[in-house]
Amino acid sequence: MQKALITGITGQDGSYLAEFLLDKGYEVHGIIRRSASFNTERIDHLYRDPHDTAARLFLHYGDLADGTGLRRILEKVGPDEIYNLGAQSHVKVSFEQPEYTADVVGVGTLRLLEVVRDHIDGHGSGKGKGKAKVVRVYQAGSSEMYGATAPPQNEDSPFYPRSPYAVSKVAAHFYGVNYREAYGMFVANGILFNHESPRRGETFVTRKITRAATRIKLGLQSKMFLGNLEARRDWGFAGDYVEAMWRMLQHPTPETFVVATGESHSVREFVQAVFGKLGLDWQKHVEIDPRYFRPTEVDDLQGDATKARELLGWQPRTTFAELVDMMVEADLELARQEKTLKDAGHHVPRRGRAND
Repeated sequence: MQKALITGITGQDGSYLAEFLLDKGYEVHGIIRRSASFNTERIDHLYRDPHDTAARLFLHYGDLADGTGLRRILEKVGPDEIYNLGAQSHVKVSFEQPEYTADVVGVGTLRLLEVVRDHIDGHGSGKGKGKAKVVRVYQAGSSEMYGATAPPQNEDSPFYPRSPYAVSKVAAHFYGVNYREAYGMFVANGILFNHESPRRGETFVTRKITRAATRIKLGLQSKMFLGNLEARRDWGFAGDYVEAMWRMLQHPTPETFVVATGESHSVREFVQAVFGKLGLDWQKHVEIDPRYFRPTEVDDLQGDATKARELLGWQPRTTFAELVDMMVEADLELARQEKTLKDAGHHVPRRGRAND
C-alpha cells in the first residue's frame, strides 16, 4: 500500500487530496498543528479511530516551523509521496505578518526538503542498505508568484511577486528546483492558479462573496465590503486540481507544471454571477472599503496549462459557472441552517466573518 504524507491536510486542498488518495487505495498521513480548538472539520468525514483495523487516515502533530518534529514524523511514517501544502496562504495577512509567512512558507519548505534528503540518505544506497529509497515530493506553488507578469502565464514566464506570501512561495519554488538538481531528489513543482470550493476559508474573496450573498438573501446581513473589483483571476475547482498534484508525482520525471483553466474573470464578474444566481442586485449590497486594497496589486492572472494537458493528461472538469453554482448552493444551505436556529431563538456563533 502506497503511503502519502500531507502537510496542510486540514486545509481546502489537503482535504480534497486526502479524499482522492484514499479512493486510490493509499494510506494517508497528515500533519496538523496543535490547537486549543478543533480545526479538522474538513476531514472529519474521512477520519476513523486508529484502533479500527480498516483505518487508513492518520494524523500527526507537527509544524513546518519545527524541523525536528518533521524528522520524527518522516521516520515514523516512511512515506512514498509527500505533498507540501502547508502554508500561511492568505495574501493580505502576509503583509501584516511577513516574517511569519516567510518562515513557514519559504524556510518551512527548506526544512522539509532537508528532512527528506536526510531520510533518503539514511534509508538506501549505502553499504548493505540495498536500493536507494525514492520519496516523491510535491511542492505547492502559487500563481501569485507571477504577480505583475503579463498574462497568460506558463512555466517559462518570469516571476514578479507582489506580496510577502508570493515572495516566500518563489523562494520555496526554487528550493524545490535546487534540491531536484543538486541532489537528484524527485521534487515536482505545481504552480496552481486560484482554486476554490465550498471548503474555501471564509476570508478568501470567493468564499467571502458566496457566504455574504447567501446571508443577504435570507436577511441575515445587508451589506458586504470588498476591495479591488477589477482584479482578474483564473478560478478553478480545488477538487479538480488535487488530481493534477497526484499526476505530477506519477510522471516519470520531476518537473514544473502550471495548473489552470485558461480563463480569467474579474472579482466584479464573480460578484455579478453570485448575486445574479440569487436574484439580487449586487450594487445595492456591495460597498468598497479601501482597507481591502493590497499595498501592491496583482491585476491579471491567467494560466496556460498546455504542458499539464499534454504530459499529464490533466484538464479541468468544472466550469466557472459550475463552480459558482456549487459554492452558492453550499453556502445557501449554511445560511438556511443559521436562519432556522436564529428564528428559534438560538444564538449562532459564526465560524468566520463574511466582511473580513
